[in-house]
Amino acid sequence: MILVGELAGLPPGESVRVQGEVPIAVFNVDGELYAIDDTCSHQDASLSDGWLEGCAVECPLHAACFDLRTGQPSGPPAKKPVRTHAVSIEDGLIYVHESTRVTVGGAVAEEVG
Repeated sequence: MILVGELAGLPPGESVRVQGEVPIAVFNVDGELYAIDDTCSHQDASLSDGWLEGCAVECPLHAACFDLRTGQPSGPPAKKPVRTHAVSIEDGLIYVHESTRVTVGGAVAEEVG
């Protein structure tokens, strides 16, 4: 588990970057918290610096959009999704439960660790 900080410190419409195995962006969308890998899969840009539009974030570099619920890009220039991570709140503190990639039958799958 990665401590993000106090829930009160992440108001709706805002994001924060934390360090996990890789940088992770945590977003507050109208009180719902989402976490995805912070680096755009198209080119090295911080998604936490992007623009939040509903439940999607637009990359500040080339305008690729990613769904915060699934990590899937909505279209070019990004073609690959970013990982999503579970988020929990305990005693007013936000925690990210970093996902890990595992191989299942030769295919890459995600498993929440």
